[in-house]
Amino acid sequence: MTKSKLIAALLAAASLSVASIATAEPQQDAAMAGAAAASGDTALTAKVKAALADQKQIGVSSQSGVVVLTGTVASTDEGTKAIQAASAVAGVKEVKSELTVAAK
Repeated sequence: MTKSKLIAALLAAASLSVASIATAEPQQDAAMAGAAAASGDTALTAKVKAALADQKQIGVSSQSGVVVLTGTVASTDEGTKAIQAASAVAGVKEVKSELTVAAK
């Protein structure tokens, strides 16, 4: 192999290595961002559950700062209080209620 062919082959190999590193970084950043979001959702869910500790019948889930309340409450007042308590938790952007009022 001549020197010019050897140099060309080495440059091609080096450029492929750099390209693979450049495409791996955004994928890694996206994976880390996803893990951070999931961790933040878990912490937010725990905070809202703590705020609603006296209302064990209410289920709580969250995604990207949006909290969803599920379950059955005894009255509309109880449901309203749960929504207000969840809304007051730091980090909550929106509360969606899927609460139902128990029949009397």
